[in-house]
Amino acid sequence: MKGTDKFLIGIVIGVVILIGAAFAVAFMRPEPTFQPEDTPAGVAHNYLLALQKKEYERAYGYLSPTLDGYPDSVETFIDNIDDYGWQIRDLQEGSIMLAVETTDITGERAEVVVQENHFRQGGLFDSSQYDRTFDMRLSFDSDQNTWKIIDSDSYWVSCWENEEFCR
Repeated sequence: MKGTDKFLIGIVIGVVILIGAAFAVAFMRPEPTFQPEDTPAGVAHNYLLALQKKEYERAYGYLSPTLDGYPDSVETFIDNIDDYGWQIRDLQEGSIMLAVETTDITGERAEVVVQENHFRQGGLFDSSQYDRTFDMRLSFDSDQNTWKIIDSDSYWVSCWENEEFCR
């Protein structure tokens, strides 16, 4: 066997090993779990994870009832997502990873910064990734002794803040 053939076989074997390692890392990644709900970061994480898992009743429970366009039921919440929540549907496709980066608490208000990673696979050599951050704002509900979401730059239906937007 020529030296060039051995070199080419070595490259092919190396590529196969790298592809196998990439699949192993992707499939062995731990499944995200819900976090304690006593912090703004935990509430933001749980809201996004509930949307991702289509656990709408749980996601609905994280919204502040003081919102101008607060959905009057879980069914209305789901209808709003179906009609106006294109970003939420993108989240459920599984090509997006979210992680809470920072939390800034000032009195009974909090701002949570979330890192969003989008992955697109188009073929063996055609894939891409882009990252961005977005903010979620929460308010402390002293009656329920919990944090509630009052606004978000993503994964949010604008008529929850102002019901005029959904008419």
